[in-house]
Order: sequence, then structure tokens, then C-alpha cells
Amino acid sequence: MPGRAPGIVFLAGFRSDMSGTKALFLDDYCRRAGRAYVRFDYFGHGQSSGDFADGTLGRWAEDAVAVIDSLTEGPQILVGSSMGGWLMLLAALARPARIHALVGIAAAPDFTADLLPARLGDAARRTLERDGRVVLPSEYDPAGYLYTKRLIDDGNRRLVLRAPLAIDRPVRLLHGMADASVPWRTSLRLAEALCGDDVRVILVKGGDHRLSGPAELALLARVLDAL
Repeated sequence: MPGRAPGIVFLAGFRSDMSGTKALFLDDYCRRAGRAYVRFDYFGHGQSSGDFADGTLGRWAEDAVAVIDSLTEGPQILVGSSMGGWLMLLAALARPARIHALVGIAAAPDFTADLLPARLGDAARRTLERDGRVVLPSEYDPAGYLYTKRLIDDGNRRLVLRAPLAIDRPVRLLHGMADASVPWRTSLRLAEALCGDDVRVILVKGGDHRLSGPAELALLARVLDAL
């Protein structure tokens, strides 16, 4: 959607897409503000082609960079939800000159190393090693979520919380304190890793992983207004 700069690019979460509540809220927000906006589906997600099982963090980060390169002009605010929070960091590292600011919503950097192993019991680990894939229960899909060894290995090569993170742009990290999927302390770790000083963590008491209720979306709008 054309509009004034800085534009906003939304990066959805794992198995989410550009038709989710936050993506559509940002579409309306940008229309009303006359601001440029892009929402898109990664490879194997939503309306995009490809088999999800062939997707990796690296491939989806390349999708994000390609969108920034080909569909946007000037400085951009990247808004990353859950896994999209990891991808926005990888995109910002790849295109630092194009980034005006970053907004994480329950950002989940390094989840393949820090969160997923704890969810894998002995049986699931054996399945993953034997078949190269495993399906784990998910509160968001009764069929569960597929995780592949390729996804995990690729993610573990792209960890961002193990050393100082060379991003010096304004960063706002929104996180619900009742998030059962990604602990809110993940946002504190990310804030500590970032090299820039203009970093704020905003905790929402009682907020869940999605942070997509009316009050939480209004908070997101205020954060974007200030940026």
C-alpha cells in the first residue's frame, strides 16, 4: 500500500499469515494515517507457494529482505510478531540502512535453541531423529505444528542472543506477562543483547502470546505513533 515514510512492514509468526488480526489492524492503521504498508506471506505460508516443510528461518528471512528491497522505498519500521520478531532482526542486520525502527510483539528470537528443546520429550526426539520431522501439539491448530530437523538446524545457525546484536535503531518490545508460548523474559534478553540505547520493553500484565485484543492493538498504535 503506497503512502508516506517511514513505511511499515509486518512480519507474521510461525504458521501465521498476512490475514491475521494484527496484520489487518496495521493495514487499517496505515490507511488512516496515509502511511506506506506491506504485509506478505513467507514461503509455504498463507497464499504463498511452496511446501511449509521445506521452509527455514534463512529462507523466510530472505523473503523479508526481498520484500524490503522490491516493495518498499525509504526507511521502514519492521513489526515482527513471535517468529517474525526473529526475522525482523535478521532483516535489520541484512539491510541496516533501510531500518527506521523495530517493534517486536512477543518476539521469539532463537526459539529453535531456547524454547523448542524443552517441548520435545524422548518420544518426539526419537521421531525427529528418525524421520527428520515431528508434529507437536499447538493451542492454535488442532492438527498440531510441524517442526523439521532442517528448520531447527538452520535456526540454530542464525542465533542472535549469544553475542551483542549490532542494531542501533529505536526498538520497542511488547510482551504479555501471561504468554504461555514465549516467556516475557525473552524480550529482556533481547533488550540486553541489542547494542543501541533507544530500546524499551513494554510488558502487558495478563497479556497472552497474541497481544491482539482491542487494548493491546491500541497500545501498538500508540507505540507506532511515537516512532
